[in-house]
Amino acid sequence: MKAKKRVWVILGTVVFAVYFFCAARPIPLETVLVPRWLNSLEYGKPVYLGDAPAEAGEDEEYDEGSLVPFELGSRFGYFDRDGRFAINQAKKANVSLSPQRWAEYDSEPDRITVNSPGGEALAVIENPRGYPFFLNGKTFVVNSEQNAISAIDDSGSPLWQYEFASPLTCVDSAADLVLAGSLDGVAGVLDSSGRQVFSFEPGGSRYSIILGCAISRDGSKLALISGIDDQRFLLLERFGNSASDYKVVYHEFLGSDYRRPVYVSFIEDDRWIVFERDGGLGFFELGSRLSGKLELNGELSAIDHSGGQGLVFALVTRSQGTRELVGVRLPGRPIINAPFKSGEVFLGRHDSRLFVGGKQTLISFDLEKR
Repeated sequence: MKAKKRVWVILGTVVFAVYFFCAARPIPLETVLVPRWLNSLEYGKPVYLGDAPAEAGEDEEYDEGSLVPFELGSRFGYFDRDGRFAINQAKKANVSLSPQRWAEYDSEPDRITVNSPGGEALAVIENPRGYPFFLNGKTFVVNSEQNAISAIDDSGSPLWQYEFASPLTCVDSAADLVLAGSLDGVAGVLDSSGRQVFSFEPGGSRYSIILGCAISRDGSKLALISGIDDQRFLLLERFGNSASDYKVVYHEFLGSDYRRPVYVSFIEDDRWIVFERDGGLGFFELGSRLSGKLELNGELSAIDHSGGQGLVFALVTRSQGTRELVGVRLPGRPIINAPFKSGEVFLGRHDSRLFVGGKQTLISFDLEKR
């Protein structure tokens, strides 16, 4: 019975991979996807599409700094660029995952263990009264009412806690600062001691709410998606030496009507901001203050910009469950379109290697110019 099940797992993996490869359409023939390996989450061993890398032996140690976190269907864990799993396990409860650490926890946890990508216990949070999340290599806990944040030190003890007037809708962290947006339409910046040093209400909409927020790596710029009817993208920049001297330097009405959290992030060493907007992705270049848009004609399922090189990748959900991998070269030129079908999806990247997941299969590609 197990042998028969394994045959079906391998067969499904191959069918998914063949469909994906055959459907990929480089536009134009400049950057192409070159398949390197595929792996079934059930089978657990990579099948190399070419020569196996010399460092891919089972006895080789993992470089935790280069492990890629994943969640796909009912499983989660970490794998390396050569397709070997450091962790690959079924979810037993809720999971919070980042490149540096992860935690699994119940709906009302008495304690939470924070683990490394290799599975080593890093800290134990006793009586957390909330749920963990990880940003910028740091551990935080949001309380069960979703209106307070605690910063956690390396031993699992709270460093500080800040309570907001309304439930939180987005959080980001960089440069020892925390940016948080809330349901009442207020964006606030906390310093390294948990003291609020800046507060801002964008206004200008019938319903005030912060739907997305991001802070630049040096903490000098804030990006917000705010409001319902009308919805806006705003860029704030810090002037002077004070952490409270942020001012709006750009805003744009988006035409969208999202009533859920939306994606927004600084990318490419803070030279660009990419964000979700009506019908697709928005791109804003900070140097020129120019805004652009790419129509995707679907719902954004996942996005990855971690590998740099002026490339952004997105998984888009279209009608009847059809998915499409879209590769974009800034400032918004599509270079790769690859449709496929899958209920669950995953997207990740490490340098020039792209990882795509569908159903119970992970596939790796190298990005090459031809």
